[in-house]
Amino acid sequence: MRSSLWPGKARLWLAIPASQFYTMADALLSLACEIATMGISLATESIRLARKVSLLIHLLEEIRDFAAQSGGQTASSSSAASTPWSCLADLAFALEAVKKFLLLSGWKSAGKNSNLESVTKKLAIQYQYVTWQLEKVLGNISYEHFKISDEVQEEVCKVELVLAQLRREIEKIGVENLHIFQEIYNMLTSTNVKDFKQQRSFKLHATNSNTTGFVDRELRDMVTGLAEVNGKYNYDTARMTLKLMDRLKRTSHVDQFKNEKSGIRLSNSGRSTVDDKQRDSLEIPEDFLCPISLELMRDPVIVFTGQTYERSFIQRWIDCGNGTCPKTQQKLQNLTLTPNYVLRSLIMQWCDANKIEQPYRLANGRMRSDGTFSEITGERSFINTLVSKLTSRSRDEQRSAAAELRSLAKRSTNNRKLIAEAGAIPVLVSLLLVDDKKTQEHAVTSLLNLSIYEHNKEVIMLAGAVLPIIHVLRDGNMEARENASAAIFSLSLIDENKITIGGTPGAIEALVELLDNGSARGKKDAASALFNLCIYQGNKSRAVRAGVVRALVKMLEESSTSGMVDEVLTILSVLVSHKEGKVAISKANTIPLLIDLLRTGQPRNKENATAILLALCKKDSKNLACIGRMGAVVPLTEISKTGTERAKRKATSLLEHMQKLQIL
Repeated sequence: MRSSLWPGKARLWLAIPASQFYTMADALLSLACEIATMGISLATESIRLARKVSLLIHLLEEIRDFAAQSGGQTASSSSAASTPWSCLADLAFALEAVKKFLLLSGWKSAGKNSNLESVTKKLAIQYQYVTWQLEKVLGNISYEHFKISDEVQEEVCKVELVLAQLRREIEKIGVENLHIFQEIYNMLTSTNVKDFKQQRSFKLHATNSNTTGFVDRELRDMVTGLAEVNGKYNYDTARMTLKLMDRLKRTSHVDQFKNEKSGIRLSNSGRSTVDDKQRDSLEIPEDFLCPISLELMRDPVIVFTGQTYERSFIQRWIDCGNGTCPKTQQKLQNLTLTPNYVLRSLIMQWCDANKIEQPYRLANGRMRSDGTFSEITGERSFINTLVSKLTSRSRDEQRSAAAELRSLAKRSTNNRKLIAEAGAIPVLVSLLLVDDKKTQEHAVTSLLNLSIYEHNKEVIMLAGAVLPIIHVLRDGNMEARENASAAIFSLSLIDENKITIGGTPGAIEALVELLDNGSARGKKDAASALFNLCIYQGNKSRAVRAGVVRALVKMLEESSTSGMVDEVLTILSVLVSHKEGKVAISKANTIPLLIDLLRTGQPRNKENATAILLALCKKDSKNLACIGRMGAVVPLTEISKTGTERAKRKATSLLEHMQKLQIL
């Protein structure tokens, strides 16, 4: 591969002369293609990361073609410090980090590390870092420099989709880690090629650093891991850690370190949890223990006699042919298991008050905290029994089994695999067409939960689920319609499904109807699904013809009550790249609303509103004159100085267009 010209030395991309712009673009494309093929045999998290990179390939092809046509020069200047050049170098740096992470992840999957817990923790931090780094770089790319043609604006929209997905991932990262990532990134990227060559002589041993003072080992491990994915194996991590500690004024980190020494650890959400020794000393209330297993219940259910048991254990008791209550020995007149929601709530409150996860991992391995059953509890037979009940002649049994599967599919990946393997998906699809609204709701929600597991998406599509899901989207109760919309969003995360779903008669129309007249949650789910579908160019015209622009403008007008300005602007920014979308948005009296957002919106809203106005006004003197008359110059000037990086670029470009027409 061409990208192997710079293995593990990502920052050396800047050493390529700017005159060799085509060489840079071509090698960058090759690197992205290589990453896209790496995720095939890796863990789900790595597959998703590789897939995000694969969505950049066509845009990189366009940039390479531009480089060929421009004779190898960048759009603005040949200086390595120029925006097009440096942003591609930064992207190369980020993609090399992604590639390195995938390699490290592959080594773990292949079992090449003995200390699995330590490696897993390091990979989790590295994943967060490369995700953050990729989002940071993609958000700073200015496509105007590369003269992206209108025909491939869809590829830019794909990048926006990747950015949206990355930003959702970043929201899960703690604020302190984000601060640390920024500081480490600054240190790792501040070195030029000469500095980098000098750093090759450094040894990765804290004891070799001629520094004094306490080195936070946890922070040093983080520095080591992040330097590793950026190809800086020989960094003096002890010296860098001390420097970082000084920069961050490590108060919060030291507090966390002290907490861990005293037996308390901080979770991702910042809540403290009790360590294993302290937890084992807790006395669990007797009512919270299953009479069969004598262990804390996760899913308590009530049997006919009124006694409560852990579902998995009482189900196993019944499956073994027992027809009596284990505790009272009374005969069970029926085998119905009724969830004990009150007791479950009390158990959760008790766990929360005692700072332990609910339920925690049991020593004998019979239950796990992720909600899965272990092999010895007979989960396969339990799930098979539920699937067989889906085809029962009793509507009550069908409804109950679908509700159980809905709950199980929500809890864990393992359950999603087992339910699909039991053949539940085709039967659940058939239940979408029954005349019982609650059964429909349970079935469509089960499919939504099952679709979270990537492989199940394909199985659901092959089962012919699209038309039945659309049927529920149109005619189900509101919760079923909401979850049908969310299911469409989940399935459309795979590119080929965007085409299939968008081309299915009534799909986009039903989503637009929910967007226009649904509940608050329904509107959000419909917006997410429509955004995803409209990434595909062919679906944009379908959405426009279905009246999506009118619905979106209505939501903008009611922004004080809808609370969905972000979602509306995101969809409009996708549609405006299409000819029909641009015309519809212009005709819908959207421009005054967008200008109002320039003045009063949140920074992200101002950014998207500016981007939409720029797209509306490109090669359209009428719209340019319109925004000039409406007083857009003042807020645009303000945004060009104080907005986000992307907003500054868009505002500056729009002001330049206005200046050319002497509107300023």
